[in-house]
Amino acid sequence: MESNSKWLDAHYDPVAGLNTFSSCIVLADLHGDGEFKMVVADLGSGSYNMKLRVFKGTSLMSENALLDLPTGVAAFLMDQNEPRTPAIAVASGPFIYIYKNLRPYFKFTLPAMEVNPLEKEVWDQAKEDKIDPVTLKEMLEGIRDKAEIPLSVRSLRFMMLEQQEMEAFVNTYKQQLLKRQTVITCMGTLKKNMADEDAVCCLVIGTENGELFILDPEAFTTLTRVSLPSVPSLLDVTGQYDIEYRITVACRNGNVYILRRDSKRPKYCVELGAQVVGLVRVQKNIMIGTSQETLYGYSQKGKRLWIVTLPAPIMTMSLLEQKSRGIQAVLVGLKNLEVHLYRDKNLLSVITTPDIVTGLCFGRYGREDDTLIMTTQGGGLLIKILKRTAHFEDKDTAPGPPTGQSIKLNVPKKTKLYVDQTLRERENAVAMHRVFQMDLYRLRLSAARAYVKALDASLTPVSSTMQEPLTINAAVSTLLFAN
Repeated sequence: MESNSKWLDAHYDPVAGLNTFSSCIVLADLHGDGEFKMVVADLGSGSYNMKLRVFKGTSLMSENALLDLPTGVAAFLMDQNEPRTPAIAVASGPFIYIYKNLRPYFKFTLPAMEVNPLEKEVWDQAKEDKIDPVTLKEMLEGIRDKAEIPLSVRSLRFMMLEQQEMEAFVNTYKQQLLKRQTVITCMGTLKKNMADEDAVCCLVIGTENGELFILDPEAFTTLTRVSLPSVPSLLDVTGQYDIEYRITVACRNGNVYILRRDSKRPKYCVELGAQVVGLVRVQKNIMIGTSQETLYGYSQKGKRLWIVTLPAPIMTMSLLEQKSRGIQAVLVGLKNLEVHLYRDKNLLSVITTPDIVTGLCFGRYGREDDTLIMTTQGGGLLIKILKRTAHFEDKDTAPGPPTGQSIKLNVPKKTKLYVDQTLRERENAVAMHRVFQMDLYRLRLSAARAYVKALDASLTPVSSTMQEPLTINAAVSTLLFAN
């Protein structure tokens, strides 16, 4: 199903040098002028040259260096101040860097964790030159194998070094305070108390030590802290923090957990048995892509609705929302140089790409509403625009029961009148039954009297044969008029 005809090819730069993923791409009106820019957290080579890049159209507008690998980018409103321009949050290592007007504004640091006391003691000995670097490494390896509290990043990096590099590392860090810091693995936004598009949002972050934080948008204090059974890798957030919200979290143990407001532990759990590589909410359903080339549809209570087998491994997933037509679907980037568009389990469109797509983002870019941004494995940038005349046929191309079978009936909610009536019937069941029986006897008596009266008047209310169940007698009377 070739569907490139539904898209306009706006731009393709195979050597743009963008190494990024869907979670690190966001479109935002940074200056409040109605022209949306593309903000990309570039992973660089993986160890250096990490940057926050801002594109206007097809040209690079600005860039800022990042100190660690980025894991997520979000555009959100911090306050009600005018002009209503969003801030940019970049999750990188244990920090969240906040930019306003493309300038560094604030840095949030995750709370420090407890340090292994044996590890601290060993580094104190190295600080006083009581042990050499080789002995330090041997002692740290022994602690790592038996310790209940994991080692710090400093110790883990030290144990990876060659012997000739150890002494310089120890001399550089032995005087510094030993800290154990976790890192951010995923990030999202949650509206504070209103559902409007320009509402103030809280940041939601998942960490390497299996925790979930919800941060206040102004003071950046921790509003909620939840422990998870495993390390979160992907998350989706909906609702408002002050009213009701749901957070769907995919973890590295192959399970997806659903949390609600005021819940200290996940309310629902989806066990998949494979690593989750994509998580997108489409209306009230959750679309989950796994490493086994499978796309699942689940309800928000964790009930499986359908399953689709894909022709290639999933590289990335993202939401396509066309607000002008009220269409929501999911974009799935595959390793076979294709991007599939699904609404529920129905395949709507297939886009062929020149390289494997690793990053997807759909929305308003510049002044064009329906723009699809794609970044490729080779560092390319691909921009397509959905035609205004494009029409997606919602045909069920996958085997199995029709989609309509999985759609729930719109059963009306129980009203107060219904509940009150039910309670009254339970309390007065015997009396109501007696009244019903009395009315039934009266009805039978009235029917019998009417029958007897009809017989006495020779009205023949019943038929005498089965072939003629109803007999009609007609009598014509002649009226004489005298002149």
